[in-house]
Amino acid sequence: MFDRDHPTDRLLRLTRRQFFGRAAQGVGAMALTSLLPNMAWADGTQVKGVHHAAKAKRIIYLFQAGGPAQQDLFDYKPKLREMHGQQLPEGVRKGQRLTAMSANQASIPLAGSPFAFAQHGQSGAWMSEVLPHLAKEADELCFVKSMFTEAINHDPAITFMQTGSQIAGRPSFGAWLSYGLGSMNEDLPAFVVLASINKGDQPLYARLWGSGFLDSRYQGVRFRAGNEPVLYLSNPDGICQSGRRAMLDRLGELNKHQFEKELDPEIESRIAQYELAYRMQTSVPDVTDLSKEPAEVFDLYGPDSRKPGTFAANCLLARRLAQKGVRFIQLYHQGWDQHGDIKGGITQQAKDTDQPTAALIHDLKRLGMLEDTLIVWGGEFGRTSYSQGPISKDNFGRDHHPRCFTVFMAGGGINAGTTYGRTDDYGYNIVAPDGSPMEPSMENFQDGAVHVHDLNATLLWLLGVDHTKLGFRYQGRDFRLTDVHGHVVKALMK
Repeated sequence: MFDRDHPTDRLLRLTRRQFFGRAAQGVGAMALTSLLPNMAWADGTQVKGVHHAAKAKRIIYLFQAGGPAQQDLFDYKPKLREMHGQQLPEGVRKGQRLTAMSANQASIPLAGSPFAFAQHGQSGAWMSEVLPHLAKEADELCFVKSMFTEAINHDPAITFMQTGSQIAGRPSFGAWLSYGLGSMNEDLPAFVVLASINKGDQPLYARLWGSGFLDSRYQGVRFRAGNEPVLYLSNPDGICQSGRRAMLDRLGELNKHQFEKELDPEIESRIAQYELAYRMQTSVPDVTDLSKEPAEVFDLYGPDSRKPGTFAANCLLARRLAQKGVRFIQLYHQGWDQHGDIKGGITQQAKDTDQPTAALIHDLKRLGMLEDTLIVWGGEFGRTSYSQGPISKDNFGRDHHPRCFTVFMAGGGINAGTTYGRTDDYGYNIVAPDGSPMEPSMENFQDGAVHVHDLNATLLWLLGVDHTKLGFRYQGRDFRLTDVHGHVVKALMK
């Protein structure tokens, strides 16, 4: 017979779920006792916490969903303008697959940018005329013009950039960072998401900032525009703060009782999230109240900064969240999907984002925060150097192009005022330092090609994290943000 109260018999009565839940209980308790917990696998490999001296404390990731056209913004290609309307040489394409939107075109004419370019700053960075404000910050930027990805369509590509996998279900970058480094402010989430309003092109899914198989406490918390930034955070009518506190205390007791029966670590997470939500009732209204900012700050970020939910307002809010110790701040701005009307579309997108992006860099620098805040700007892939569909002098579109695209970084230990990587004269392929064409692969990173995994490995390194050591064992396999790939690109760091 089993004695219900005997410790050995109680262990024998555990279900498989309870056994593994109890094994995780100790881990959960350790995580709650420290903001920078150190955990290890059986072989002693450290998987959480800082692995080396960090150059940055936080990330503000300005994700430009849709695929910004690099040759209309940063990657100046005068030859495209010279050959505008002529056919893309077969020797340049080399049989590279095209999307279904342009694969059946009888003609694949090259399309030069309709925008003028000029060099800026001591670095001499080439930038389009549609980015006059960002051009003033040219010497703060580190351009990577040799990014590439395997994904050629939006959903897998954006999922790849955000989670390290084209297949949905993996933890997002912010979730990995929250899991690995924890929070710097117990009254706010470690990972906050802001999405521009009225930008409805490609959809945004909550899984892009989800925690995947990690504990749910590590998922991003989306702040919305308006009077209720976080849904259901405020007290219902008739409920006072003391009443809310008493309810949470009783609910916590019930959850603890349930945990003793179930031994499910997710119950502990639920308790922690309820408590965080309670503290956020005070902290969120305070940090999202932009009315406290002086007029000159709104002038810096531009007129849209007074309109809640715009990219400009979100950039200003991102700076405030960074000041409050939020670890990972993810901004999404959709609409960079110019399959047609490249001139009008890019002009509007730049109008929305140019001044706020430059203002964020300038503002952080003014406050002495740029040196430990890492800003990342980029989308899920680039755009073709040929026209999708009919072409005229200024009116054409560009299809998806994964073989090369541009991202830039600022602050947080990056090598400011530099450009890394090159593309050919057509802006179609990455080339090696000697100018020879190169087939992008994760094996030729030493020649300048930067894969999605390489970028993520580098960003983690700047935050003091070795990407090969930040892992999580799930269903019998060790997972990490960079999967089994990734190289740290030291040339991007100062």
